[in-house]
Amino acid sequence: MTADVVIAGAGPNGLMLACELSLAGVRPIVLERLNGQTKENRANGLVGQVVRALDRRGLYERLSGGAEPPRPSPAFVFGAMPLDLSRLDDNPMYGLPVPQHRIEQVLAERALELGVEIRRGHELTGLSQDEDGVDAEIAGPEGSYRLRTRHFVGADGGRSITRKLCGIGFPGVTRDDSVSRGAHVTVPAELIDPVTGGLNVPGYGPIPPFMHHRTDHGLFVYAPFPTGTLVHATEWNQDGGDQPMSLDELRDSVRRVLGVDLPFGPPEGPGPHQLRRVSGGNTRLAERFRDGRVLLLGDAAHVHSAIGGPGLNLGLQDALNLGWKLAAEIHGWAPPGLLDTYETERRPAAERVVMHTQAQSALIAPGPEVTALRALFTELLRDERTTKHIADMMSGADIRYDLEGTHPLTGRPAPDLVLETATGSVRLAELTRTARPLLIDLTPDAALAGALDGRRDRVDLVTAKTSQDGVPTAVLLRPDCYVAWASDSLRPDAKEHDTLRTALASAFGAAR
Repeated sequence: MTADVVIAGAGPNGLMLACELSLAGVRPIVLERLNGQTKENRANGLVGQVVRALDRRGLYERLSGGAEPPRPSPAFVFGAMPLDLSRLDDNPMYGLPVPQHRIEQVLAERALELGVEIRRGHELTGLSQDEDGVDAEIAGPEGSYRLRTRHFVGADGGRSITRKLCGIGFPGVTRDDSVSRGAHVTVPAELIDPVTGGLNVPGYGPIPPFMHHRTDHGLFVYAPFPTGTLVHATEWNQDGGDQPMSLDELRDSVRRVLGVDLPFGPPEGPGPHQLRRVSGGNTRLAERFRDGRVLLLGDAAHVHSAIGGPGLNLGLQDALNLGWKLAAEIHGWAPPGLLDTYETERRPAAERVVMHTQAQSALIAPGPEVTALRALFTELLRDERTTKHIADMMSGADIRYDLEGTHPLTGRPAPDLVLETATGSVRLAELTRTARPLLIDLTPDAALAGALDGRRDRVDLVTAKTSQDGVPTAVLLRPDCYVAWASDSLRPDAKEHDTLRTALASAFGAAR
Protein backbone atom coordinates (compact mmCIF):
# COMPACT_ATOMS: atom_id res chain seq x y z
CA MET A 1 0.00 0.00 0.00
CA THR A 2 1.16 3.53 -0.81
CA ALA A 3 -1.30 5.04 1.66
CA ASP A 4 -4.06 4.05 4.05
CA VAL A 5 -6.43 6.72 2.70
CA VAL A 6 -6.28 8.97 -0.35
CA ILE A 7 -8.68 11.91 -0.50
CA ALA A 8 -9.57 13.68 -3.74
CA GLY A 9 -10.27 17.36 -3.02
CA ALA A 10 -8.60 19.89 -0.73
CA GLY A 11 -11.73 21.91 -0.05
CA PRO A 12 -13.04 22.29 3.52
CA ASN A 13 -14.62 18.83 3.61
CA GLY A 14 -11.58 16.95 2.32
CA LEU A 15 -9.23 18.86 4.61
CA MET A 16 -11.48 18.30 7.61
CA LEU A 17 -11.49 14.57 6.93
CA ALA A 18 -7.70 14.60 6.59
CA CYS A 19 -7.40 16.30 9.99
CA GLU A 20 -9.74 13.77 11.60
CA LEU A 21 -7.83 10.82 10.17
CA SER A 22 -4.50 12.26 11.27
CA LEU A 23 -5.78 12.82 14.82
CA ALA A 24 -6.80 9.15 14.80
CA GLY A 25 -3.31 8.02 13.82
CA VAL A 26 -3.87 7.61 10.08
CA ARG A 27 -1.75 9.56 7.58
CA PRO A 28 -3.81 10.40 4.50
CA ILE A 29 -2.72 11.85 1.18
CA VAL A 30 -4.87 14.69 -0.18
CA LEU A 31 -5.00 15.32 -3.93
CA GLU A 32 -6.10 18.68 -5.32
CA ARG A 33 -6.30 19.35 -9.04
CA LEU A 34 -5.78 23.10 -8.57
CA ASN A 35 -2.21 24.31 -8.10
CA GLY A 36 -3.11 26.63 -5.26
CA GLN A 37 -5.91 27.51 -2.90
CA THR A 38 -8.96 28.86 -4.70
CA LYS A 39 -9.70 32.56 -4.33
CA GLU A 40 -13.41 32.04 -5.01
CA ASN A 41 -15.75 32.56 -2.07
CA ARG A 42 -18.51 29.99 -2.39
CA ALA A 43 -19.65 30.59 1.19
CA ASN A 44 -19.48 33.55 3.53
CA GLY A 45 -19.59 31.78 6.84
CA LEU A 46 -20.68 28.82 8.89
CA VAL A 47 -24.12 28.28 10.41
CA GLY A 48 -25.54 25.51 12.54
CA GLN A 49 -24.13 22.86 14.81
CA VAL A 50 -20.88 22.69 12.84
CA VAL A 51 -19.77 25.84 14.67
CA ARG A 52 -19.88 23.93 17.96
CA ALA A 53 -18.18 20.97 16.28
CA LEU A 54 -15.25 23.15 15.19
CA ASP A 55 -15.02 24.56 18.70
CA ARG A 56 -14.63 20.98 19.92
CA ARG A 57 -11.58 20.59 17.70
CA GLY A 58 -9.97 23.86 18.78
CA LEU A 59 -10.65 25.46 15.38
CA TYR A 60 -13.31 28.00 16.35
CA GLU A 61 -10.79 30.22 18.12
CA ARG A 62 -8.56 30.26 15.02
CA LEU A 63 -11.45 31.18 12.76
CA SER A 64 -13.13 33.74 15.01
CA GLY A 65 -9.92 35.42 16.13
CA GLY A 66 -11.12 35.50 19.75
CA ALA A 67 -10.94 33.37 22.86
CA GLU A 68 -14.64 33.38 23.68
CA PRO A 69 -16.63 30.19 22.99
CA PRO A 70 -19.38 30.33 20.36
CA ARG A 71 -22.72 31.85 21.27
CA PRO A 72 -26.09 31.23 19.60
CA SER A 73 -27.31 33.78 17.08
CA PRO A 74 -30.33 35.80 18.30
CA ALA A 75 -31.90 35.87 14.82
CA PHE A 76 -31.78 34.05 11.52
CA VAL A 77 -33.93 33.70 8.43
CA PHE A 78 -36.00 30.94 6.82
CA GLY A 79 -37.25 31.41 3.29
CA ALA A 80 -36.68 35.19 3.53
CA MET A 81 -38.73 35.35 6.72
CA PRO A 82 -37.09 36.41 9.99
CA LEU A 83 -36.69 33.93 12.83
CA ASP A 84 -36.63 35.48 16.30
CA LEU A 85 -34.39 33.03 18.10
CA SER A 86 -33.96 35.20 21.19
CA ARG A 87 -37.22 33.73 22.51
CA LEU A 88 -35.81 30.20 22.65
CA ASP A 89 -34.52 28.79 25.92
CA ASP A 90 -32.30 26.35 24.00
CA ASN A 91 -31.23 28.11 20.82
CA PRO A 92 -29.36 25.67 18.52
CA MET A 93 -28.42 28.15 15.78
CA TYR A 94 -24.78 29.22 15.84
CA GLY A 95 -23.06 31.39 13.26
CA LEU A 96 -19.53 32.34 12.30
CA PRO A 97 -19.12 34.93 9.49
CA VAL A 98 -15.84 33.75 7.97
CA PRO A 99 -15.34 33.47 4.18
CA GLN A 100 -14.74 30.02 2.75
CA HIS A 101 -11.23 30.80 1.55
CA ARG A 102 -10.27 31.57 5.16
CA ILE A 103 -11.89 28.33 6.36
CA GLU A 104 -9.86 26.41 3.78
CA GLN A 105 -6.71 28.24 4.81
CA VAL A 106 -7.16 27.39 8.51
CA LEU A 107 -7.99 23.76 7.78
CA ALA A 108 -5.00 23.44 5.45
CA GLU A 109 -2.71 24.91 8.12
CA ARG A 110 -4.09 22.49 10.68
CA ALA A 111 -3.71 19.54 8.31
CA LEU A 112 -0.07 20.40 7.68
CA GLU A 113 0.53 20.72 11.44
CA LEU A 114 -0.81 17.19 11.79
CA GLY A 115 1.50 15.85 9.11
CA VAL A 116 -0.99 15.52 6.26
CA GLU A 117 0.51 15.42 2.77
CA ILE A 118 -1.36 17.74 0.38
CA ARG A 119 -0.46 17.35 -3.29
CA ARG A 120 -1.68 20.35 -5.29
CA GLY A 121 -1.86 20.14 -9.06
CA HIS A 122 -2.61 16.39 -8.87
CA GLU A 123 -5.82 15.20 -10.51
CA LEU A 124 -7.60 11.85 -10.32
CA THR A 125 -8.01 10.23 -13.76
CA GLY A 126 -8.83 6.59 -13.03
CA LEU A 127 -9.98 4.21 -10.29
CA SER A 128 -10.08 0.45 -9.88
CA GLN A 129 -10.41 -1.66 -6.76
CA ASP A 130 -10.22 -5.20 -5.45
CA GLU A 131 -10.85 -6.85 -2.08
CA ASP A 132 -7.68 -5.44 -0.57
CA GLY A 133 -7.42 -1.88 -1.87
CA VAL A 134 -7.90 0.80 -4.51
CA ASP A 135 -5.63 1.78 -7.39
CA ALA A 136 -5.88 5.47 -8.26
CA GLU A 137 -4.46 6.85 -11.49
CA ILE A 138 -3.19 10.39 -11.01
CA ALA A 139 -2.08 13.12 -13.41
CA GLY A 140 0.53 15.27 -11.69
CA PRO A 141 2.82 18.16 -12.66
CA GLU A 142 5.63 15.70 -13.51
CA GLY A 143 3.45 13.16 -15.28
CA SER A 144 1.05 10.34 -14.52
CA TYR A 145 1.48 7.86 -11.67
CA ARG A 146 -0.48 5.38 -9.57
CA LEU A 147 -1.34 5.29 -5.88
CA ARG A 148 -2.34 2.11 -4.10
CA THR A 149 -4.51 2.79 -1.04
CA ARG A 150 -6.72 0.88 1.35
CA HIS A 151 -9.58 3.38 0.99
CA PHE A 152 -10.30 6.27 -1.36
CA VAL A 153 -12.58 9.21 -0.54
CA GLY A 154 -14.06 11.54 -3.13
CA ALA A 155 -14.43 15.03 -1.67
CA ASP A 156 -14.17 16.51 -5.14
CA GLY A 157 -17.40 18.51 -5.37
CA GLY A 158 -20.68 18.32 -7.21
CA ARG A 159 -18.99 17.31 -10.48
CA SER A 160 -17.07 14.58 -8.64
CA ILE A 161 -14.76 12.55 -10.85
CA THR A 162 -14.66 9.93 -8.09
CA ARG A 163 -18.42 9.46 -8.24
CA LYS A 164 -18.41 9.24 -12.03
CA LEU A 165 -15.54 6.73 -12.16
CA CYS A 166 -17.44 4.51 -9.71
CA GLY A 167 -20.59 4.71 -11.81
CA ILE A 168 -22.65 6.08 -8.94
CA GLY A 169 -25.81 7.81 -10.15
CA PHE A 170 -26.62 11.36 -9.07
CA PRO A 171 -30.40 11.70 -9.48
CA GLY A 172 -32.24 14.90 -8.77
CA VAL A 173 -33.54 18.02 -10.47
CA THR A 174 -31.94 20.89 -12.35
CA ARG A 175 -33.72 24.24 -12.51
CA ASP A 176 -32.84 27.02 -14.92
CA ASP A 177 -35.54 29.57 -14.04
CA SER A 178 -33.46 31.83 -11.79
CA VAL A 179 -30.35 34.01 -12.00
CA SER A 180 -28.43 35.06 -8.89
CA ARG A 181 -25.82 37.80 -8.92
CA GLY A 182 -23.58 38.78 -6.04
CA ALA A 183 -20.55 40.96 -5.43
CA HIS A 184 -18.53 42.66 -2.74
CA VAL A 185 -19.14 46.41 -2.96
CA THR A 186 -18.81 49.66 -1.05
CA VAL A 187 -22.00 51.42 0.00
CA PRO A 188 -22.18 55.15 0.88
CA ALA A 189 -21.91 55.55 4.65
CA GLU A 190 -24.97 57.81 4.77
CA LEU A 191 -27.19 54.91 3.65
CA ILE A 192 -26.21 52.70 6.59
CA ASP A 193 -28.37 52.86 9.73
CA PRO A 194 -25.98 53.37 12.68
CA VAL A 195 -28.33 51.57 15.07
CA THR A 196 -29.46 48.48 13.14
CA GLY A 197 -26.60 48.24 10.63
CA GLY A 198 -29.25 47.97 7.94
CA LEU A 199 -29.50 49.76 4.64
CA ASN A 200 -31.76 52.76 4.03
CA VAL A 201 -32.38 52.59 0.29
CA PRO A 202 -33.47 55.95 -1.19
CA GLY A 203 -37.00 55.70 -2.54
CA TYR A 204 -37.53 52.23 -1.05
CA GLY A 205 -36.90 52.24 2.70
CA PRO A 206 -34.98 50.21 5.28
CA ILE A 207 -33.62 46.74 4.57
CA PRO A 208 -32.25 44.72 7.52
CA PRO A 209 -28.73 43.32 7.26
CA PHE A 210 -28.03 39.62 6.68
CA MET A 211 -31.66 38.89 5.85
CA HIS A 212 -33.17 37.70 2.57
CA HIS A 213 -35.52 40.45 1.46
CA ARG A 214 -38.25 39.34 -0.98
CA THR A 215 -40.12 41.65 -3.33
CA ASP A 216 -42.61 40.97 -6.12
CA HIS A 217 -39.69 40.89 -8.54
CA GLY A 218 -37.00 38.91 -6.77
CA LEU A 219 -34.77 38.60 -3.75
CA PHE A 220 -32.24 41.07 -2.32
CA VAL A 221 -29.58 40.59 0.35
CA TYR A 222 -27.38 43.18 2.03
CA ALA A 223 -24.66 41.55 4.14
CA PRO A 224 -21.97 43.77 5.73
CA PHE A 225 -19.51 41.02 6.66
CA PRO A 226 -16.33 41.99 8.52
CA THR A 227 -14.36 40.99 5.43
CA GLY A 228 -16.45 43.10 3.05
CA THR A 229 -19.99 44.13 2.20
CA LEU A 230 -21.87 41.71 -0.03
CA VAL A 231 -24.86 42.68 -2.18
CA HIS A 232 -26.87 39.90 -3.77
CA ALA A 233 -29.90 39.87 -6.09
CA THR A 234 -31.91 36.93 -7.43
CA GLU A 235 -34.44 37.10 -10.26
CA TRP A 236 -36.69 34.58 -11.94
CA ASN A 237 -37.44 33.93 -15.59
CA GLN A 238 -34.52 35.94 -16.88
CA ASP A 239 -31.54 35.03 -19.03
CA GLY A 240 -28.21 35.42 -17.29
CA GLY A 241 -26.30 35.89 -20.54
CA ASP A 242 -22.81 34.68 -21.33
CA GLN A 243 -20.81 37.88 -20.83
CA PRO A 244 -18.48 38.25 -17.82
CA MET A 245 -20.24 39.43 -14.69
CA SER A 246 -19.90 43.15 -13.86
CA LEU A 247 -20.99 45.58 -11.17
CA ASP A 248 -23.20 47.34 -13.73
CA GLU A 249 -25.03 44.07 -14.34
CA LEU A 250 -25.59 43.74 -10.60
CA ARG A 251 -26.83 47.36 -10.41
CA ASP A 252 -29.39 46.63 -13.14
CA SER A 253 -30.55 43.51 -11.33
CA VAL A 254 -30.92 45.34 -8.00
CA ARG A 255 -32.93 48.05 -9.77
CA ARG A 256 -35.33 45.46 -11.17
CA VAL A 257 -35.71 43.70 -7.80
CA LEU A 258 -36.16 46.82 -5.63
CA GLY A 259 -37.60 49.18 -8.23
CA VAL A 260 -35.04 51.88 -7.38
CA ASP A 261 -31.35 52.51 -7.86
CA LEU A 262 -28.91 51.55 -5.13
CA PRO A 263 -25.64 53.48 -5.33
CA PHE A 264 -22.59 51.33 -4.67
CA GLY A 265 -19.01 51.17 -5.87
CA PRO A 266 -16.22 48.64 -6.22
CA PRO A 267 -14.95 46.91 -3.06
CA GLU A 268 -12.04 48.07 -1.00
CA GLY A 269 -9.23 46.02 0.50
CA PRO A 270 -7.10 43.16 -0.78
CA GLY A 271 -9.88 40.60 -1.23
CA PRO A 272 -10.48 38.08 -2.61
CA HIS A 273 -13.72 39.73 -3.68
CA GLN A 274 -16.80 38.02 -4.99
CA LEU A 275 -18.18 38.91 -8.42
CA ARG A 276 -20.36 36.03 -9.41
CA ARG A 277 -23.38 35.03 -11.45
CA VAL A 278 -25.16 31.71 -11.01
CA SER A 279 -27.92 30.58 -13.33
CA GLY A 280 -30.33 27.95 -12.07
CA GLY A 281 -29.36 25.30 -9.59
CA ASN A 282 -29.15 21.61 -8.85
CA THR A 283 -30.66 19.47 -6.14
CA ARG A 284 -29.14 15.98 -6.27
CA LEU A 285 -28.34 13.08 -3.97
CA ALA A 286 -25.95 10.25 -4.84
CA GLU A 287 -27.54 6.83 -5.22
CA ARG A 288 -25.08 5.56 -2.63
CA PHE A 289 -22.29 7.08 -0.58
CA ARG A 290 -20.05 4.02 -0.74
CA ASP A 291 -18.80 1.72 -3.47
CA GLY A 292 -16.66 -0.93 -1.80
CA ARG A 293 -13.52 0.84 -0.59
CA VAL A 294 -14.48 4.15 -2.20
CA LEU A 295 -16.62 6.68 -0.32
CA LEU A 296 -18.17 10.04 -1.21
CA LEU A 297 -18.05 13.12 1.01
CA GLY A 298 -19.76 16.52 0.96
CA ASP A 299 -20.89 17.90 -2.40
CA ALA A 300 -19.72 14.73 -4.14
CA ALA A 301 -22.60 13.01 -2.32
CA HIS A 302 -25.20 15.79 -2.29
CA VAL A 303 -25.85 19.22 -3.81
CA HIS A 304 -28.69 21.60 -3.01
CA SER A 305 -29.62 25.26 -2.86
CA ALA A 306 -27.30 27.43 -0.79
CA ILE A 307 -30.22 29.25 0.84
CA GLY A 308 -29.75 29.34 4.60
CA GLY A 309 -26.07 28.38 4.27
CA PRO A 310 -26.39 24.64 5.09
CA GLY A 311 -23.66 23.30 2.80
CA LEU A 312 -20.63 23.39 5.09
CA ASN A 313 -22.75 22.46 8.11
CA LEU A 314 -23.67 19.27 6.27
CA GLY A 315 -20.36 18.49 4.56
CA LEU A 316 -18.04 19.12 7.51
CA GLN A 317 -20.20 16.96 9.73
CA ASP A 318 -20.01 14.24 7.06
CA ALA A 319 -16.24 14.40 7.54
CA LEU A 320 -16.50 14.21 11.33
CA ASN A 321 -18.77 11.19 11.02
CA LEU A 322 -16.60 9.36 8.48
CA GLY A 323 -13.16 10.08 9.90
CA TRP A 324 -13.23 8.02 13.09
CA LYS A 325 -15.05 5.12 11.43
CA LEU A 326 -12.53 4.92 8.61
CA ALA A 327 -9.68 5.08 11.12
CA ALA A 328 -11.26 2.29 13.18
CA GLU A 329 -11.46 0.13 10.06
CA ILE A 330 -7.79 0.76 9.29
CA HIS A 331 -6.65 0.10 12.86
CA GLY A 332 -8.58 -3.15 12.93
CA TRP A 333 -10.92 -2.59 15.86
CA ALA A 334 -14.05 -1.47 13.99
CA PRO A 335 -17.06 -3.63 14.84
CA PRO A 336 -18.75 -5.28 11.83
CA GLY A 337 -20.77 -2.82 9.77
CA LEU A 338 -19.40 0.33 11.42
CA LEU A 339 -18.28 1.88 8.12
CA ASP A 340 -21.71 1.22 6.61
CA THR A 341 -23.25 3.48 9.28
CA TYR A 342 -21.60 6.46 7.59
CA GLU A 343 -24.32 6.38 4.94
CA THR A 344 -27.18 5.24 7.18
CA GLU A 345 -26.47 8.16 9.52
CA ARG A 346 -25.55 10.89 7.05
CA ARG A 347 -27.99 10.22 4.20
CA PRO A 348 -31.03 11.20 6.33
CA ALA A 349 -29.21 14.41 7.28
CA ALA A 350 -28.62 15.18 3.59
CA GLU A 351 -32.25 14.37 2.73
CA ARG A 352 -33.39 16.79 5.42
CA VAL A 353 -31.24 19.59 4.02
CA VAL A 354 -32.57 18.90 0.53
CA MET A 355 -36.11 19.10 1.89
CA HIS A 356 -35.79 22.39 3.76
CA THR A 357 -33.77 24.16 1.06
CA GLN A 358 -36.39 23.21 -1.53
CA ALA A 359 -39.09 24.47 0.82
CA GLN A 360 -37.27 27.77 1.27
CA SER A 361 -36.78 28.13 -2.48
CA ALA A 362 -40.55 27.77 -2.90
CA LEU A 363 -41.17 30.45 -0.28
CA ILE A 364 -38.99 33.07 -1.98
CA ALA A 365 -40.42 32.59 -5.49
CA PRO A 366 -42.53 35.34 -7.08
CA GLY A 367 -46.31 35.23 -7.41
CA PRO A 368 -49.42 36.06 -5.36
CA GLU A 369 -49.88 32.42 -4.29
CA VAL A 370 -46.41 32.47 -2.73
CA THR A 371 -47.23 35.76 -1.02
CA ALA A 372 -50.29 34.08 0.50
CA LEU A 373 -48.19 31.12 1.63
CA ARG A 374 -45.72 33.49 3.25
CA ALA A 375 -48.56 35.23 5.11
CA LEU A 376 -49.56 31.85 6.54
CA PHE A 377 -45.98 31.04 7.51
CA THR A 378 -45.67 34.43 9.20
CA GLU A 379 -48.59 33.47 11.44
CA LEU A 380 -47.07 30.07 12.18
CA LEU A 381 -43.73 31.61 13.13
CA ARG A 382 -45.41 33.53 15.94
CA ASP A 383 -45.61 30.19 17.73
CA GLU A 384 -42.38 29.57 19.62
CA ARG A 385 -42.67 25.81 18.99
CA THR A 386 -42.62 26.38 15.22
CA THR A 387 -39.58 28.64 15.49
CA LYS A 388 -37.81 26.00 17.60
CA HIS A 389 -38.69 23.24 15.12
CA ILE A 390 -37.30 25.20 12.17
CA ALA A 391 -34.18 26.29 14.06
CA ASP A 392 -33.43 22.69 15.05
CA MET A 393 -33.95 21.57 11.46
CA MET A 394 -31.76 24.25 9.87
CA SER A 395 -28.97 23.89 12.42
CA GLY A 396 -28.93 20.10 12.29
CA ALA A 397 -29.73 19.86 16.00
CA ASP A 398 -32.71 17.62 15.27
CA ILE A 399 -30.52 14.84 13.88
CA ARG A 400 -30.68 11.72 16.03
CA TYR A 401 -28.68 8.70 14.97
CA ASP A 402 -30.33 5.32 15.44
CA LEU A 403 -28.27 4.02 18.34
CA GLU A 404 -29.32 1.46 20.92
CA GLY A 405 -30.37 3.03 24.21
CA THR A 406 -33.30 4.79 25.84
CA HIS A 407 -31.66 7.90 27.27
CA PRO A 408 -32.94 11.09 25.55
CA LEU A 409 -29.38 12.14 24.66
CA THR A 410 -28.43 8.89 22.94
CA GLY A 411 -27.70 9.51 19.26
CA ARG A 412 -27.73 13.29 19.66
CA PRO A 413 -24.93 15.88 19.76
CA ALA A 414 -23.39 16.19 23.21
CA PRO A 415 -24.54 19.18 25.27
CA ASP A 416 -22.04 21.82 26.28
CA LEU A 417 -20.61 20.85 29.66
CA VAL A 418 -18.38 22.58 32.18
CA LEU A 419 -16.60 20.02 34.33
CA GLU A 420 -14.67 20.30 37.55
CA THR A 421 -11.68 17.97 37.27
CA ALA A 422 -8.66 17.33 39.50
CA THR A 423 -6.75 19.94 37.50
CA GLY A 424 -9.50 22.59 37.49
CA SER A 425 -12.57 23.72 35.55
CA VAL A 426 -12.68 22.71 31.90
CA ARG A 427 -15.17 22.93 29.04
CA LEU A 428 -16.10 19.76 27.19
CA ALA A 429 -14.76 21.38 24.01
CA GLU A 430 -11.29 21.39 25.55
CA LEU A 431 -11.45 17.63 26.19
CA THR A 432 -12.45 16.62 22.67
CA ARG A 433 -9.69 18.22 20.62
CA THR A 434 -7.83 14.92 20.28
CA ALA A 435 -10.87 13.36 18.53
CA ARG A 436 -10.73 10.37 20.90
CA PRO A 437 -13.78 8.48 22.19
CA LEU A 438 -14.50 9.68 25.70
CA LEU A 439 -16.30 8.32 28.75
CA ILE A 440 -17.22 11.12 31.15
CA ASP A 441 -17.96 9.68 34.60
CA LEU A 442 -19.61 12.09 37.02
CA THR A 443 -20.70 9.45 39.55
CA PRO A 444 -19.45 10.10 43.11
CA ASP A 445 -16.98 7.19 43.13
CA ALA A 446 -16.18 6.90 39.41
CA ALA A 447 -18.16 3.68 39.37
CA LEU A 448 -18.03 3.15 35.60
CA ALA A 449 -14.30 3.30 34.97
CA GLY A 450 -13.95 -0.49 35.01
CA ALA A 451 -16.17 -0.80 31.93
CA LEU A 452 -13.25 0.48 29.85
CA ASP A 453 -11.01 -2.47 30.65
CA GLY A 454 -9.76 -3.91 27.37
CA ARG A 455 -10.53 -0.70 25.47
CA ARG A 456 -8.36 1.89 27.19
CA ASP A 457 -6.20 2.00 24.07
CA ARG A 458 -9.07 3.59 22.17
CA VAL A 459 -11.41 5.20 24.74
CA ASP A 460 -10.32 7.90 27.19
CA LEU A 461 -11.78 8.39 30.68
CA VAL A 462 -12.56 11.66 32.42
CA THR A 463 -13.77 11.63 36.02
CA ALA A 464 -15.17 14.93 37.21
CA LYS A 465 -17.97 16.82 38.92
CA THR A 466 -20.32 19.49 37.64
CA SER A 467 -22.68 22.04 39.14
CA GLN A 468 -24.79 22.25 35.98
CA ASP A 469 -28.43 21.27 36.26
CA GLY A 470 -29.94 18.52 34.16
CA VAL A 471 -26.61 16.92 33.23
CA PRO A 472 -26.34 13.11 33.03
CA THR A 473 -24.11 11.40 35.56
CA ALA A 474 -22.23 9.59 32.78
CA VAL A 475 -21.85 10.11 29.03
CA LEU A 476 -20.03 8.03 26.41
CA LEU A 477 -19.02 10.21 23.47
CA ARG A 478 -18.02 9.13 19.99
CA PRO A 479 -15.17 11.10 18.40
CA ASP A 480 -17.73 13.17 16.43
CA CYS A 481 -19.17 14.23 19.81
CA TYR A 482 -22.44 12.36 19.40
CA VAL A 483 -23.66 10.55 22.51
CA ALA A 484 -23.31 6.77 22.24
CA TRP A 485 -24.67 6.10 25.76
CA ALA A 486 -25.75 8.08 28.81
CA SER A 487 -27.02 7.51 32.33
CA ASP A 488 -28.71 9.60 35.02
CA SER A 489 -27.95 7.22 37.90
CA LEU A 490 -25.64 8.30 40.71
CA ARG A 491 -24.95 4.64 41.49
CA PRO A 492 -25.20 2.64 38.25
CA ASP A 493 -26.44 -0.91 38.77
CA ALA A 494 -25.35 -4.07 36.97
CA LYS A 495 -27.83 -3.49 34.15
CA GLU A 496 -26.39 -0.05 33.41
CA HIS A 497 -22.88 -1.49 33.40
CA ASP A 498 -24.07 -4.05 30.86
CA THR A 499 -25.69 -1.45 28.60
CA LEU A 500 -22.50 0.63 28.74
CA ARG A 501 -20.40 -2.37 27.71
CA THR A 502 -22.84 -3.07 24.89
CA ALA A 503 -22.55 0.54 23.68
CA LEU A 504 -18.75 0.35 23.88
CA ALA A 505 -18.73 -2.83 21.79
CA SER A 506 -21.18 -1.43 19.22
CA ALA A 507 -19.17 1.73 18.64
CA PHE A 508 -15.59 0.81 19.51
CA GLY A 509 -15.26 -2.92 18.98
CA ALA A 510 -14.48 -5.88 21.19
CA ALA A 511 -12.30 -5.62 24.28
CA ARG A 512 -8.72 -6.84 23.94
